[in-house]
Amino acid sequence: MAKKISGGVCAPKGFSANGIHCGIRKNKLKKDLALIVSDVRCTAAGVYTTNLVKGAPILVTKAHLADGYARAVVVNSGNANTCNADGVEIAEGMCALVERFCGVPSDDVLVASTGVIGQRLSLEPIEGGMQALAAGLSREGSSDAAEAIMTTDTVAKEIACSFVAGGKECRMGAIAKGVGMICPNMATMLCFVTTDAAISAPMLQRALSEEVKDSFNMLSVDRDTSTNDTLCIMASGLAGNEEIAEGGADFRAFRRALHFITVQLCRMIAGDGEGATKLIECTVSGAKTKRDAKLAAKAVVCSDLLKAAMFGCDANWGRVLCALGYSGADLDVEKIDLDFRSAGGVLAVCRGGAGIEFSEEFAKKVLSEREIDIDVRVGDGRGKATAWGCDLTYDYVKINGDYRT
Repeated sequence: MAKKISGGVCAPKGFSANGIHCGIRKNKLKKDLALIVSDVRCTAAGVYTTNLVKGAPILVTKAHLADGYARAVVVNSGNANTCNADGVEIAEGMCALVERFCGVPSDDVLVASTGVIGQRLSLEPIEGGMQALAAGLSREGSSDAAEAIMTTDTVAKEIACSFVAGGKECRMGAIAKGVGMICPNMATMLCFVTTDAAISAPMLQRALSEEVKDSFNMLSVDRDTSTNDTLCIMASGLAGNEEIAEGGADFRAFRRALHFITVQLCRMIAGDGEGATKLIECTVSGAKTKRDAKLAAKAVVCSDLLKAAMFGCDANWGRVLCALGYSGADLDVEKIDLDFRSAGGVLAVCRGGAGIEFSEEFAKKVLSEREIDIDVRVGDGRGKATAWGCDLTYDYVKINGDYRT
């Protein structure tokens, strides 16, 4: 079982991190450049946006990960370096600066950017800040790195856990950002995972590619897919376990740890959605297949009408059934049971596809909590899935109405 620990991306052996303000963003109080470095060369893997418009850093990171190895990640916020004629040149330049100041070969450096699309990114502030960034690398630097990759996030997102593989204690940590343009069908906007477990590059890629199907693919804030979505993982192997090179108990333990990390980050991202006041978690059980359950749960958290109802503490359960009906899932409407759950209690609103009496006063109490669970039971099948989202508020429009200016 994975056990939560502190330390973020620096919790695993061999990793240091830092984050500073270098001048990409005008606000000097906001960090805008992050760096994660391993003491040793790591096996590594990644997944990326499915958007046809891709940020230049993704092209560079894919090329650098082609051999299944990496040793560092450099990230800037405030500018996405997307749709720029010199984007690849700038991304490669960022990697070259890491080589210059840290001694890590540039083709072992992964790069990512987040921020405004279509504005040119200058290498000058990054070059000016790289010496201080590298000099400040430390085993306690995860929080600084997590802050440096934020854009409209209101809180930094980091998590770590320990687990056992091959009789050795292993650790896994991560930082992430993203509160808007979140419906990626592959990963989240930016997420960087580290581990000291020894695992081969093919098995690392397999674990990552399979994991996102049940975590980040089930996450939505606003149904927009970013151009820069990047999820990368580096494994130093310094825990000393026998390398995980095939399926088995150790691989399953690794997968459980990765699932713990990704689910926690999904909840953080959804709860911090742009303008959000509530985290919404929808679990669909009893579906004929897992695919049906996924389609149904994702449709619920993506429904703007349902999201607005949750903001208003309105138990308008019909909006849930409406979303289930157009989800594409094979469901028997007459078997649907629905409850809203929170720290305020459990509100039963629908049985057998039909509404039942409930107290509006109690409904408001249940839906006034910060975290709302939508429990949907659609039959007696074995298909089950969970999706994460947030409410839709006035502030979402305010944030995105003048995001660029």
